[in-house]
Amino acid sequence: MNFELSEEQLAVQEAAREFARQELLPGVIDRDTQAKFPLEQVKKMGELGFMGMMVDPKYNGGGMDSISYVLAIEELSKIDASASVSMSVNNSLVCWGLEKYGTEAQKQKYLTRLATGEVLGAFCLSEPEAGSDATSQRTTAEIKGDYYLINGTKNWITNGSSASIYLVFAQTDSQKGHKGISVFIVERGWEGFVVGKKEDKLGIRGSDTHSLMFTDVKVPVENRIGEEGFGFTYAMETLNGGRIGIAAQALGIASGAYELALAYSKERKTFGKPISQHQAIQFKLADMATQIEAARLLVYKAAWLKDQGEDYAHASAMAKLYASEVAMNVTIEAVQVHGGYGYVKEYHVERLMRDAKITQIYEGTSEIQRIVISRKILK
Repeated sequence: MNFELSEEQLAVQEAAREFARQELLPGVIDRDTQAKFPLEQVKKMGELGFMGMMVDPKYNGGGMDSISYVLAIEELSKIDASASVSMSVNNSLVCWGLEKYGTEAQKQKYLTRLATGEVLGAFCLSEPEAGSDATSQRTTAEIKGDYYLINGTKNWITNGSSASIYLVFAQTDSQKGHKGISVFIVERGWEGFVVGKKEDKLGIRGSDTHSLMFTDVKVPVENRIGEEGFGFTYAMETLNGGRIGIAAQALGIASGAYELALAYSKERKTFGKPISQHQAIQFKLADMATQIEAARLLVYKAAWLKDQGEDYAHASAMAKLYASEVAMNVTIEAVQVHGGYGYVKEYHVERLMRDAKITQIYEGTSEIQRIVISRKILK
C-alpha cells in the first residue's frame, strides 16, 4: 500500500497552495462580509486548469486523476471555501457527467468551454419540496416535437447567477416516479429562464446560491442528456463523485482551522508561557490532528477507488460523512483555542466554522450518507 504522492500530484498541491495564499487570501474576509462572488479569482482558477482538472485534454481538460483534484480542493478550501465549491460543482457535478454521458456534440459545444473555466456550470436538482428526497421533482419537461418546455423552480443552486450552463432535472413522465426524471442542458439567457433571489447564508457567503425559475423554457431535444428517464440515475452517479469533492472541501476547512490554531497556540502566552505548553491545549491539538488525518485517509481512498474504476459510492459517503463532522469539530475547537480572538472576523477561524456547517448538508446530508453506508454494509 503506497501512501506517497507522485511528483505531478505534489506539483498540483503546491500550485493550489500558492494560489490560495496569493490570490484567495487577500480580500477573503471582505468577500465573506459582503457576500461577494470571487469572480476574478475563479477566472484565474480556470486559467490555471482548476475548473476541468479531470476532463480529457481533447475537451480542453487537464486529464488529471481524482487524487490531484482532491489535493487542489483541500488547499483552496483552507483559505476560501466559497471559491472551492464553485470549482467542485464545475468539476464533479457538471463536467464529469457531461463527459461520461453527453453526446459528442454536447461535449464539443459545452464541455470544451466548461473545462477551461470560460463558462461556469450549475447542477439544478434541489427544489423547494425536493431536497434529500430528490425523487419528488415537480419541475416538468413536456415534449413538443423537437423541443421540450420546462416549467418549475429550483432551489439552493450553487453558481446560480454566475453560471452560463445549467444541468436541469425535470419530470418527463410523472407517472413513472423517479424513472420519469430526465436531465437537460439549459443555457443562461433563454426566454423564460429567470435567476431568482440570492440566499443570505450563514457560511460560504461568497458562493452565489440562488433559486431559479423556469416558465415555458424551450429546450431542444438534442440538449437532453441520455434517454428520457435517465435523469435520476445520472444524478445519483454524479453525486457519488461530487461527495468526494465536498469531503475534500471539509478536509480543507478543518486543516485550515487547525493550522491557524496551531500557529496561534505558539504565539499566545498565558501565565508566562505559550498556550501550546498547556496540556489542555495540547490535547485539543492532538485530537484535531488525529481527526484530520483519519478524514484525509478516507477522502484519498475514495478518490483512489474512483481512479481505479472500482465501486466508490460507499467510500465517498463515508468520506463526506466523517470529513464534514471533523470540519465542524475542528473549527469549533479552533475558535476555542483562539479564545475571544476566535470570535472576531480578523482571525479567520469564525468564518471557517460557519463554512464548515454546510458540508454536513449539501450534496447529501449526513443522514443521507448514513443511509448509503448502511445499505452497503447490510447488502
